Amino acid sequence: MISPLLANIYLHRLDEAWASAGRGTLVRYADDAVILCRTRAEAEAALDLAREVLASLGLDLHPDKTRIVDLREGREGFDFLGCHFHARVSGRLLERGIRRYYLHRWPSIRSMKRVRAKVKALTGRNRNGVKDVRVLIRDLNPVLRGWGNYFRTGNAAKKFRQLDRYVVGRLRRFLVRRQGRHLRPGQTRQWTEDWLNGLGLHRLRGTVRYPEAA
Repeated sequence: MISPLLANIYLHRLDEAWASAGRGTLVRYADDAVILCRTRAEAEAALDLAREVLASLGLDLHPDKTRIVDLREGREGFDFLGCHFHARVSGRLLERGIRRYYLHRWPSIRSMKRVRAKVKALTGRNRNGVKDVRVLIRDLNPVLRGWGNYFRTGNAAKKFRQLDRYVVGRLRRFLVRRQGRHLRPGQTRQWTEDWLNGLGLHRLRGTVRYPEAA
């Protein structure tokens, strides 16, 4: 693993090759890259060029991360920089009899697993010494805000709702453990999402902002 700065310096030759060859559009961040092509033949030619340029630098493409993906009509998708990209049909246009696909993006499975792991670490049994749930909320909020800000301009509404529910579930477990034998019948019903939001818990739902068309 090398730093993004060193990767950009080292892979500048790849950028130059793409600027002159014109085989698709290269989108690269450090050593992660996607090449956008119009046809499979163009994609195969681009893949050959990438292998050739990288070989001249003493590098290889990662075999498990390198593949040609057909995005047409939602046939396949791919992950890039924490997002999953997949074409989805427009529901509004479909109601008018028009079947048109648009590229959507949302948090990848790996991104969801990683943020859930962070939430679990902040709300697990290792926090049993905490007396006030607001302490956990204070620790969770920077994680939720940072993660939400990164993904909020995509099609992440469903994933945001899923994470909201997961966070509420984890906090309710903490509250049950804290009450222990003193838990009263029906007490858990008051620990709703709205109640926790009232204590300051950051809510992801409703924070998605779709970018304006150019």
